[in-house]
Amino acid sequence: MTTTTPAIAVSAPGAPLATTTIERRDLRADDVLIDIAFAGICHSDLHQAKEDWGSAIFPMVPGHEIAGVVAAVGADVTKYQVGDRVGVGCMVDSCGECEYCLAGTEQFCLKGNVQTYNGVGFDGENTYGGYSRQVVVRDAFVCRIPEGIELDVAAPLLCAGITTYSPLRHWGAGPGKKVAVVGLGGLGHMAVKLAVAMGADVTVLSQSLKKQEDGLKLGAKDYFATGDEATFDVLKGRFDVILNTVSAKLPIDAYLGMLRVGGAMVNVGAPPESLAYNAFSLLGGNKVLAGSMIGGIAETQEMLEFCAEHGLGAEIETISADQVNAAYERVENSDVRYRFVIDASTIGA
Repeated sequence: MTTTTPAIAVSAPGAPLATTTIERRDLRADDVLIDIAFAGICHSDLHQAKEDWGSAIFPMVPGHEIAGVVAAVGADVTKYQVGDRVGVGCMVDSCGECEYCLAGTEQFCLKGNVQTYNGVGFDGENTYGGYSRQVVVRDAFVCRIPEGIELDVAAPLLCAGITTYSPLRHWGAGPGKKVAVVGLGGLGHMAVKLAVAMGADVTVLSQSLKKQEDGLKLGAKDYFATGDEATFDVLKGRFDVILNTVSAKLPIDAYLGMLRVGGAMVNVGAPPESLAYNAFSLLGGNKVLAGSMIGGIAETQEMLEFCAEHGLGAEIETISADQVNAAYERVENSDVRYRFVIDASTIGA
């Protein structure tokens, strides 16, 4: 059996988004029904809606930055109850049995984690995301949003927050460390906030200086324009960690030159084209070129607790359902400071 709920969908690659009605499964014993309050617009929503990353499933309801309130729970659910403030991120299921699931890194599930949207569940049903009034999710893939974080600014933490928190933690951002954040967008602005809260000395590297004032207000110590080639000489050998948040083709060798011996450049942005580098850019300083993909559910909960402790949330612009297509255009043009969040109550209203 299923129930219906209003949603915003893309009917074909690159088509405009439009309001529709979708089906959600009735609660299973371990399910949580969530009344969605806010859903963030991630740049990856645009990539998937345009089929930039390979074959996709249409109609598609994007959205994997979901914040809301529990409306009902299945018979076996004990962790959550009606009225709890909760969030859902990039995945809604995994096998729960493989070595990676057992280690709390469900994103690397050997059977493949089930994506919140543009995915297929283990029941064979397509998944639909957070641009909707309601969603049904297994309790193991729901996170609690702590008091002290409003739901609107919490929504982007379920992707932008964990995507940047996880590599910063893994590569040791903290007191005494110099961290550079490439790009000051939806991911980059959270990376700056998180790295500063961790105690690192943070520098923003952006194509121009047009967001310099913002970067410094967010806590960065320095801000440099990578459009100026002299920047790469000035900053040579400075950083312990460079977190690349942009989905664009970069001169990787030039960025690797800014790392200290033993430093790491970590990519969380996912450009459609390949990135190239010279092996000697790594060999000459025992440097690391790495990637990072979101985080597990336990780490996502840890990130939310960290944000509550430090008073962190995303910088947002709240929009209604009828503004989503315009918002997509603005995201494409990097014209948002720094995350659009859809007021889900306006979907189908």
